[in-house]
This record gives sequence, structure tokens and C-alpha cells, in this order.
Amino acid sequence: MLPLTKILCPTDFSEPSYEAVKIAKEWASYYSAELCLLHVVSPAPFIPIAPEFVTPELVVPEQELESSAKKSLAGIVDTFGLTDLKVRLLVLLGNPAEEIVRTGEEEQVDLIVIATHGRTGLGRLIFGSVAEKVVRLAGCPVLTVSGQLPKPSEEKVNSEKGE
Repeated sequence: MLPLTKILCPTDFSEPSYEAVKIAKEWASYYSAELCLLHVVSPAPFIPIAPEFVTPELVVPEQELESSAKKSLAGIVDTFGLTDLKVRLLVLLGNPAEEIVRTGEEEQVDLIVIATHGRTGLGRLIFGSVAEKVVRLAGCPVLTVSGQLPKPSEEKVNSEKGE
């Protein structure tokens, strides 16, 4: 595994996934590794309804979603100062966990850095966790970054208020 030459960091453009990008950047910088940023566009669910009820304005073409994702990935490069790194931007269509694992294998990455979102209870039972599936299925090490951002301590909040 060491030294790392290629790191995969999937993002869903959420704050927790940006924390994973920051950590992936640090590792890529340290090892002079290539950083692959990946966003997976989930296909629109098929809902069988009568054609006369579907209006074209409500359907967002997958190409439009992919184009928007590419722009957002480019924005991450600028926002997080990744311009000094070797960065590849990947946008794929499919099931996020499956595409992340497949990309890891095809790209022969040494490490996947992925955020967890801390889903618990019924939501996790019904929907599962992309990060959990990636950890179980990936053929390389996976570094999970907690999606639970730390809350400021009450002492610090009170001192900032001047109390």
C-alpha cells in the first residue's frame, strides 16, 4: 500500500464529503499521489405514470446532471486548492457504492477516502450506507471520515460570547 500513488475520493457535494476531500488532499500531497475525485450520478428512478401527467420541465436529463457535477468537481479543485496536485475528475452514472468500488478496481487505487454521514436507525436500515458498502466490497484500504462534524464545546461558545 505504501507509498500511495493513487487515491480515490468520492464526493456527493455535502459538507461531510468536503472533509474527506481535505484529508485526501493531505495524503495526496504527502505522497505526491494522483487524486481522483469522483461523483456518481444516480439514475432517475422510473415511476410508471401516464404520459399525459409528465411535464418536460420536471424531468432533469442525466446529461444535465453530469454536466453540473463536472462543474461542481472543478469548483472543488479551486475551492480546496488542489491545483498543485495531479487531479482527475470523474463523473459516472449508476449506483454510488458499486461505481466507487468498480472505479477503485479499474483505476487500481491504493486508497479510497470516503465520508460517512452518520445515518442511524430506520434510515440506515432502509437505505443502507454507501460508505459501509464500499468498506465491505473494496479491494483496497478505505479511510472513512466521520460525517459528524464536531460541535463547539459549550465553554468555547460561552467564551466567544464574552460570558
